[in-house]
Amino acid sequence: MANAVHDLTAAYALDALDAEDVRAYEEHLAHCERCREELASLGDAASALAFATEAASPPPELRARILQQAQRERPNVVPLRPRWLVPVAAAAAVAACVALGLGLWAASLSNKLDHRTQALGAQQQITAILSNPGSRRNALADGRGSLVVSPSGRAVLVVNRLDAAPGGHTYEAWVASGRSPQPAGTFPGGGDVNVVLLARPVPSNAAVMLTVEKSGGSAAPTGHPLLTVRNASQS
Repeated sequence: MANAVHDLTAAYALDALDAEDVRAYEEHLAHCERCREELASLGDAASALAFATEAASPPPELRARILQQAQRERPNVVPLRPRWLVPVAAAAAVAACVALGLGLWAASLSNKLDHRTQALGAQQQITAILSNPGSRRNALADGRGSLVVSPSGRAVLVVNRLDAAPGGHTYEAWVASGRSPQPAGTFPGGGDVNVVLLARPVPSNAAVMLTVEKSGGSAAPTGHPLLTVRNASQS
């Protein structure tokens, strides 16, 4: 029963328990330092998910592009025809610019929506992994977070108090399982809590490492790992 109560930590952090389980878990929490520490880490991670995506906004360069296109069209409006045609040509040029601007905006909005859809999909996977009672929770050294691995091997790395990567660089996660470390995703760092959905499964007893690499990531680690955590097997 004690282990079952321990497994409720992630679901409690995500407010996914019914009233009876909440009462049982809070009674346990009052006497369990391990669960209090894990709850603090996962609670911050759950809060961070609400800010993981940004709303679509018009690209700042859109106005400049429309004005540039309008300037290109201006020489095409010349008084070589009867005067009543000049306003028509000017209106057509303006309409062309508006159509161009709308086309640029539509393309930008489509890209924003694609990114937002991908981000929301990642959030759902993160929530599923953190709230799964069968997920393994491996603490990072010095209470800096945890590696949470679902029964399927999908994993979330939660890192607290990580400064933003230096200019021109990024943080890159790696999964090492009896061979050369394999890249598992990049992220910029910064903020109180970093919640990272790893791009590849983490087998039992595999190690997850974090390094600083040049922007865009690397095919292999180029520096000493900032942290290493092993997905310990459970008996």
